[in-house]
Amino acid sequence: MSLMASLLDRLPFSPAMFYLPVGYVLGPAVSGLINISLVQHAELLTTLAKMALLLSLFTVGLKLRLPFRDSIWRLPLRLGVLAMLVTIPLVALVGMFMFNLPLGAAILLGGILAPTDPVLASDVQIKDVGDRDRIRYSLTGEGGLNDGTAFPFVMLGLSLLSVPSAAAYINTNAMLHVAWGIAAGLVGGWFTGWLIGRLVVGLRRRFRLALGMEEFLGIGLIALAYGVTEAIHGIGFLAVFAAGLAMRRIESTNSGLQEVDPDQQQTLVHIAPASQKEEVATHPAKASAYMTETVLGFNQQLEQFAEFVMVTLTGILLSHIGFSTPGALLALLLFFVIRPLSVALALIGARVSPLQRRLMAWFGIKGIGSLYYLVFALQYPWLAPAGYRSSALAPHISSMVLTVVAMSIVMHGISSTPLMDMYQRRRRRQSNRSA
Repeated sequence: MSLMASLLDRLPFSPAMFYLPVGYVLGPAVSGLINISLVQHAELLTTLAKMALLLSLFTVGLKLRLPFRDSIWRLPLRLGVLAMLVTIPLVALVGMFMFNLPLGAAILLGGILAPTDPVLASDVQIKDVGDRDRIRYSLTGEGGLNDGTAFPFVMLGLSLLSVPSAAAYINTNAMLHVAWGIAAGLVGGWFTGWLIGRLVVGLRRRFRLALGMEEFLGIGLIALAYGVTEAIHGIGFLAVFAAGLAMRRIESTNSGLQEVDPDQQQTLVHIAPASQKEEVATHPAKASAYMTETVLGFNQQLEQFAEFVMVTLTGILLSHIGFSTPGALLALLLFFVIRPLSVALALIGARVSPLQRRLMAWFGIKGIGSLYYLVFALQYPWLAPAGYRSSALAPHISSMVLTVVAMSIVMHGISSTPLMDMYQRRRRRQSNRSA
């Protein structure tokens, strides 16, 4: 990848499109060098996918710099919450009436496939913290939100499949349980990120302490925000996303740069020559910016490794379980019918152009979030209702999900660069005409 990176930048191919066939070749369908079972290794796979997802969610939070009072935040909220609330029941209906799935499995399938991916969508995410583009900001924020907000629906599906640990999601206090999980996740994560961020900046400014080790700071904050929030029964994915937002908010407040011009990005990114790192790290106006940008840079590198591991693993798993024709049909329905419909309903009244609306509808990329929820659910035995074979249900859904993810990697990977280049050209032409 180090040798091919510059070549891939010139071609309409994402790195994930290279990793996926490599994984497939390594798997039992071709070479048989690696054979991993989804069910037998579900616990290990859940841990790996969780680590990758947490890194990505924190990185997404660090990228989103605009204050919450800015109207642009309404777009990721619409996509991350409203569009997801439309997507899940539509996928569930398709699962029940087209693929003859029981209600619990259909809802579970909807919860697994509803989240958009914060890792594989890097080509359509914001490129720098001063980016105000509506498409990039909306898709970036959506990827940070819906991995957490899909969790209650996954648990609802598992509860209907008689998983004891998910029973709280069908009892009389289910709505209260969900509301607490969301609120505790967002508030707990924000407070943890704010507290640690302020502590580090204060120690650096006043006492020249807590210097260096930003790499440990980022990973430690992710673990702390997730662990504390899960301990109080909050949704940990929302907590990690909120922790990243809080750290970025400290930077935007303390640096005195409420708005960042993308053409002046060096004010944040290249603020510390190697010989002056300590001076910049303790500078009253630059300490928080240095901390945040250093953590962001390291996390983005980790995110690339996470993408490599998880997409290669997806290819290996698909090689093991096989391509699914129902999954391919579901992918086409999801990409061309369900996602456009959910986005259209979520964006009613929103200030976006028809082209922006169409591109947001297309880039509902599926990836690591869906893989995580699949292997998470496979940790538990499912009990299907009468008339369904429980033993056949998990392999059937697993094959469908992996097929959808693989098709998303290919279809969105091929189209992301050309479509975004076309969009940028149109924006430039419109700007030139208005000027």
